[in-house]
Amino acid sequence: MTTRIAFLRAVNVGKRRVTSDQLRAVCEDLGYADVGTYINSGNAHFETTGSRASIEQAMGEALEKELGFECTTFVRTLTELKKALSAKPFDVADGDTYFITFLKDPPTAAQKSALEGLSGDIDTLVVLGRDVHWRMHGTSMESALTKRHWEKILGPLSSTSRNTTMLTKLAARLG
Repeated sequence: MTTRIAFLRAVNVGKRRVTSDQLRAVCEDLGYADVGTYINSGNAHFETTGSRASIEQAMGEALEKELGFECTTFVRTLTELKKALSAKPFDVADGDTYFITFLKDPPTAAQKSALEGLSGDIDTLVVLGRDVHWRMHGTSMESALTKRHWEKILGPLSSTSRNTTMLTKLAARLG
């Protein structure tokens, strides 16, 4: 069994609500062991076997059935999360905000170039495998990038982002 972390896209915004209890129950119903959640923003961790793609598909289908809306899920192993957090593609200064955006698959060379081309005075994007490291000089409210920018390059339902402060705490919690 491997420790996996699932990140749900766009939950607990608008009418797309999922509680930690609901998320835990879906994971347990799927047969995952040692299920837990971390902050109420669509993050679950558990032990299971199987491929990343099969876990993402099973969770997405089970969550949609339970919640009544599409629930795209991105899964990483704890090792993959720690590797992403150890990457240092740029300096992060006081006052900066740093996200890792999870993708299903590594982008093509053209998509990588287009994503990194979105960088500007506020936003810096660096693609490393299936992850996009995104530094903002300031807060996310000051970012010039919107969902539309990402979807124009990658298509709909293609990514979910988490703040590295939260990810670092989650990785430490999991050991």
